[in-house]
Amino acid sequence: MEDYIIRASAADNQIRAFAATTRGMAEEARRLHGTSPVATAALGRLLTAGAMMGIMMKGDNDLLTLQIKGSGPIGGLTVTADSKGDVKGYVYQPEVMLPPNSKGKLDVGGAVGAGILSVIKDMGLKKPYVGQTHLVSGEIAEDLTYYFATSEQVPSAVALGVLMNKENTVRRAGGFILQLMPFATEEVISGLEKKVGGLNGITDLLDRDMTPEMILEHILGDFGVDILDRMPTRFECNCSKQRIEKAIVSIGQKDIQEMIDDNKPIEVNCHFCNKNYQFSVEELKELLKKVGK
Repeated sequence: MEDYIIRASAADNQIRAFAATTRGMAEEARRLHGTSPVATAALGRLLTAGAMMGIMMKGDNDLLTLQIKGSGPIGGLTVTADSKGDVKGYVYQPEVMLPPNSKGKLDVGGAVGAGILSVIKDMGLKKPYVGQTHLVSGEIAEDLTYYFATSEQVPSAVALGVLMNKENTVRRAGGFILQLMPFATEEVISGLEKKVGGLNGITDLLDRDMTPEMILEHILGDFGVDILDRMPTRFECNCSKQRIEKAIVSIGQKDIQEMIDDNKPIEVNCHFCNKNYQFSVEELKELLKKVGK
């Protein structure tokens, strides 16, 4: 199944909903970063959330960044998404190994620990919007549910899941975000709370090979679901040698001169896709000429 996101509404637009299947994206991230199972689960969850939250933005050039900094051994994670379904991300300590949690599942909360979730929306204004909340569990979905309620005042239910194969590749990944509109009636609110509260968890639905459409029908069927849109999503890094050149020029004359004085080529690594870019001393001299232009 190709990765994709659906956008839907239910209960006469009183509920807006997003659901995604993201196995390919999570597996690509695992392959690029060589992540351990718990790091794969953490990054896969945040990538899935980023993809769904990215398409909530309106402008073609809008960018969303989700950043988690925690006290756990994983250190933190960063994910960037656009409004077209492209998303990329990395985890600070990709090789972290932890025993399963008390439920026998990958201990993402233990790997992340206590800390801060930052949501940064760059919508072409003078300053990006930045919302920050404390992590409530480190399990990521619960932390985003809390963020939506406190920073955006939107009552939401967020569920994110990654299931691994025995050889540590990704078997299933996906999730949903359900949000109540300000005009939602008490009947709809209590009905949705009851339905979400009765779920066994998103991994159970993913394990049953449910598509995003089936997941939303399973949860929101009683409210009448209207599928509005379906769009592909993927792990896509837009780094290039030209972009890295601009980054080197931005660090200034003094630092570039020091690199030249070392008389050795330098290698720059892209955090998001692990690609390496080499610059010879001659190339650095050319970049030095561009500083201040």
